[in-house]
Amino acid sequence: MAEPLTILSFAYAKGVPDAANLVLDMRFLRNPHWQDRLRDQDGRDQAVGAYIAGDAAYAEALERIEALLLTLLPCYPAGGNRCFSVAFGCTGGRHRSVHVAERVAARLRAAGFSPSLDHRDLATPPRDGIERSAGATELEGKADDGLQGG
Repeated sequence: MAEPLTILSFAYAKGVPDAANLVLDMRFLRNPHWQDRLRDQDGRDQAVGAYIAGDAAYAEALERIEALLLTLLPCYPAGGNRCFSVAFGCTGGRHRSVHVAERVAARLRAAGFSPSLDHRDLATPPRDGIERSAGATELEGKADDGLQGG
């Protein structure tokens, strides 16, 4: 894969990145924002990662995402693409997207790629009004193993 390869996390509440080649929505995973003890942490924190990884869909979804990228990335230079970016989004851009971007970047490094990692919205304060209204939609019909959260 020709450089640069960028892995990006972002908040849907702040807009989808224009330049991403592939955008993946992580809002199907349970949301640590709704856990008081995790809200002020981010996806780089171990407790947040463990909470997200506890979602029943997590392991298979991440395995498939990583397999897809490992299959596609070597094909892009042959098609004349000099760079490639993958953007992972969640509501506030602080928990799920950050965690998944970190994990996928590590997996790609282990496979011989050299991705840069950019957490676009991590440094900006959460916009609870937007996150709360979006989160209410996420909670509908989402089982959470007895824990409060989305």
